[in-house]
Amino acid sequence: MLRKFLKIFAIILVIGAVIFFVFVPSYIDKSKNKVSLKLENPVKVDWYDSIPFIADLHCDALLWDRNNLKQHSYGHVDIPRMKQANMAFQVFTIVSKTPKGINIERNDDKSDQIALLSFAQLRNPADWFSVKTRSLHQCEELFKTARQSKGEFRVITNQTELQQYINDRRDNKNLTAGMLGIEGAHCLGSDINNLQLFYDAGVRYIGPTHFFDNDWAGSAHGIKKEGLTEKGRQLIRKMDSLHMIIDLAHASSKTIDDIFSFTQSPVIISHTGVKGVCNNNRNLSDTHLLEIGRRNGLVGIGLWETAVCGTDATATAKSIRYVADKIGVDKVTLGSDFDGAITTHFDVTGLPLIVNALLKEGFSKEDIYKIMGGNIREFMLRNLPAK
Repeated sequence: MLRKFLKIFAIILVIGAVIFFVFVPSYIDKSKNKVSLKLENPVKVDWYDSIPFIADLHCDALLWDRNNLKQHSYGHVDIPRMKQANMAFQVFTIVSKTPKGINIERNDDKSDQIALLSFAQLRNPADWFSVKTRSLHQCEELFKTARQSKGEFRVITNQTELQQYINDRRDNKNLTAGMLGIEGAHCLGSDINNLQLFYDAGVRYIGPTHFFDNDWAGSAHGIKKEGLTEKGRQLIRKMDSLHMIIDLAHASSKTIDDIFSFTQSPVIISHTGVKGVCNNNRNLSDTHLLEIGRRNGLVGIGLWETAVCGTDATATAKSIRYVADKIGVDKVTLGSDFDGAITTHFDVTGLPLIVNALLKEGFSKEDIYKIMGGNIREFMLRNLPAK
């Protein structure tokens, strides 16, 4: 009887494990990365495919257990859908730790949802316990995708590579490219020397904080929301020396002030909204917006409700118009937050809807070329390492 019971128990365990490891990660991905508008047919804009460089500053697709060389019916971005959307360049950002009950107002660092997700995805066991290791493995995944793409996807790390890619894509619109960024310097641990490790792994922009305060700086969503620590000032100095771009997304107001007082470098805010249109703790103040403009920085406007107080392209276009009017049309772009465990207006194939909405906001064709990616191209050509 005991043997029979143990056998049944073992079978139940195996079935449970199969359900957990095979179905749960996919279920989480599908349930977290939704769209407000499911597109049944391709959106048409007569001259959309003539836009030379469509780009986006922020996407978290590396967090999920997907083969990004294959098209998916869920989530927001993969390389086949990038090609369908005529997207030339996508920044793939690394999410290494998020707290339980994540919100935009107040979070501590005591819990780690990404550890459980890494376990469910059967990632390297080291990823279950180390934010640094899981971050480096996400970097490796993007380069692996490039190697397996037969030359159709590239990872950009410097100005020379970007210029060569731009030249090559004029002759082959099937080419796509990506760059690596990081949400939250907590993946460095407490060791400034780890910055070089991530630079060597291809990372070219870093936001000092994500959803909680860390050893480097205060988060807009943290407990204390303080500014740069002494280590944080060392981090900014070292990033400047490596020509790594500073991302202000998720930084506390005090951290942004401290960064402005500590460096004169151009900065980005990779995915945001603006308080002048959508006033909440997540979004950018006019004071900070104007300073980013003064520095020839770049503001990426999001495609989700908290960022733009709306669930469609019109809402995003309204915030883009606000930024363009405040600091200039050459300093605003898309910062979708695709695949960031949020509901976006649509997946990447819906970008023509943004073009239509920008036209209704009165932007010219030339201005739309800039907003849809030309501004990202020019910013990276100026600010990435030369080689």
